[in-house]
Amino acid sequence: MTLRFIGTTSEHGNCPTLYERVETGDIVVQGDRLTDPEDLAQLRDVGDHETFVVIPRELLTRFAPKE
Repeated sequence: MTLRFIGTTSEHGNCPTLYERVETGDIVVQGDRLTDPEDLAQLRDVGDHETFVVIPRELLTRFAPKE
């Protein structure tokens, strides 16, 4: 798969960042891993292969595709 950089709100090259899988149009999100036990306990239907990252709203409203 080929990833295309979409955008970031990071000032120093760290996460959070959005990418697009060119072949499928799927969005890939880079961010800090969600580790707070209280937050994790509230998540539903979590598969063993899944993980969660925290993304600032500004990143999504600024760069996420609208379609």
